[in-house]
Amino acid sequence: MCGIFFSLSASGPVLPNEETCGLLRNRGPDSLQVQQVERNVNTDQTRSVPSVLTFVSTVLSMRGDQVVAQPLVDDTTQSVLCWNGDAWKIAGEPIRGNDTQLIFNLLLQAARLSCNSGSSATLDGGSTTQRVVDVISSISGPFSFIFYDAISAKLYFSRDCLGRRSLLQGLDETGAFKICSLCDGTSSTHFDEVGTTGVHMIDFTYRVMQDSPISEADTTHFNPDSIQTLPWESVDHPGHLRNPIPPMNRSVPQNVPPQLGVESPCVSELEQRLLASLALRIQNVRDPPGYIAERNGKVAVLFSGGLDCTILARLSHELLPADESIDLLNVAFENPRVAAAASKEAKEGSVYENCPDRITGRAAFAELQAVCPSRNWRFVAIDIPYAETLAHRDTVKRLMRPHNTEMDLSIACALYFASRGQGSAFDSHEGNADSQSYTTPARVLLSGLGADELFAGYARHGMAYSRNGFEGLIDEIDLDVSRLGKRNLGRDNRVIAHWGREARFPYLDEDFVSWVVQAPVWEKCGFGLAEPEGNDSTISTSDIDPEKRALRLVALKLGMPNVAREKKRAIQFGSRTAKMEKGRVKGTDALS
Repeated sequence: MCGIFFSLSASGPVLPNEETCGLLRNRGPDSLQVQQVERNVNTDQTRSVPSVLTFVSTVLSMRGDQVVAQPLVDDTTQSVLCWNGDAWKIAGEPIRGNDTQLIFNLLLQAARLSCNSGSSATLDGGSTTQRVVDVISSISGPFSFIFYDAISAKLYFSRDCLGRRSLLQGLDETGAFKICSLCDGTSSTHFDEVGTTGVHMIDFTYRVMQDSPISEADTTHFNPDSIQTLPWESVDHPGHLRNPIPPMNRSVPQNVPPQLGVESPCVSELEQRLLASLALRIQNVRDPPGYIAERNGKVAVLFSGGLDCTILARLSHELLPADESIDLLNVAFENPRVAAAASKEAKEGSVYENCPDRITGRAAFAELQAVCPSRNWRFVAIDIPYAETLAHRDTVKRLMRPHNTEMDLSIACALYFASRGQGSAFDSHEGNADSQSYTTPARVLLSGLGADELFAGYARHGMAYSRNGFEGLIDEIDLDVSRLGKRNLGRDNRVIAHWGREARFPYLDEDFVSWVVQAPVWEKCGFGLAEPEGNDSTISTSDIDPEKRALRLVALKLGMPNVAREKKRAIQFGSRTAKMEKGRVKGTDALS
């Protein structure tokens, strides 16, 4: 995980403000560097003005055997790369070690080849643009980046097509253009999420700046209309990017679809494809600071005890060394409104242990111990008093901008404290030993995000099927997948990365998502399926919910019947971050 900042200004260098610089350091504690480039930039009046391009990068080093500081700068051309991502594959080939330098070399090669050929670069297939597009199209993995091609005087910036890394853009009060991993400034109105529609490009040989009188003197502002977008396309097209995610399979069954069971071929293939996605994300992880091989793990799971995260924990057991612990981070909040209601009803027990996610978390922890007794599972109970929630609330609101609703805050609070990883640890290999204060050293956090969207896990999917059958269900799944980057991933990335940790999303691997969206809908969930006849290989599936049925069957196959039957629960209700104060508040209400 890294922090990125860029500015373009005709009034001198513009650096991130002090608060933003501190937040960028939190994202990337291993390195911070600044690079500035001066160049003349054209205005609307066909004249050019001296301008400064400022690049800032912080680095959380996760791969390779050494820290690769950023921004990367080519001494010969003065081209610059700020990279925040994980390239798991390039052109379909897995890569190990540091990916940043490799990608920079490919981009420089694309720029130099175009320069040597003497070709001009245009959006409709010109040499430089096409070669850069080809490099970006070849990358599999989450990323956001800024690449300045000094040879052709172009700036490229984007997020991957799913939006798994945060990147924001906006204008400040002086008219300077900024791109940043998080909002730079006190107002959320200046910044928007960079769209996941394609790679965005600024060509400095065209009209990039404009004269704008804002007081007694004229100043030069950035012209937002100068940003061009090279869109993702499902088919190859010159000057466009190849979208790794194909269109949704919209076929509907002509009759009642066949029963989906534990031994169905698609269930076995689902397990194997998820294992392959997970292996890229948890194998060959560098030892984090403070790591002690005899007692620590390198990987932790954001763990509610629900279906999606528990499957990831269970499959991680198949991939990680036998002597490596796996941390299960389970967060529960003191909710004064819920506590008051419990007091009136004379309910006993800890306010934290009565949280729904704590109950399911401990049950799933027990099931993991039973099915994988050789593994040391470390359950980390993260208890957050109400006073601590209030103390950190402004920071959470600052990180999640430009998102600004009650629901955003509830979800962000849960992820913020869970990813801090600080609580009381219970080790499965230590029997009934007392819990110990513990902070996970793991920098890799596994998240189950994406499973609900891909496999129809929300209540609205059942409602869509009830209203409009399979066509309505497919429409709802397609909508959910298409808006993941805008609704969830940027916000979640900004909150989790604050602790110098990196969330990884095995359900959102490009190859995995491609396979799921091309599968017929009846192989993903159980709506409209025939009633099972008897038992399926001695494992009863008659009471398995239709939501995410294929994943539930994987859990059954892996020996976790209770997890397979666990009901879906939103994180804000499971951890009890929702509706902490009295009053009629809706999740969609804007924060004051």
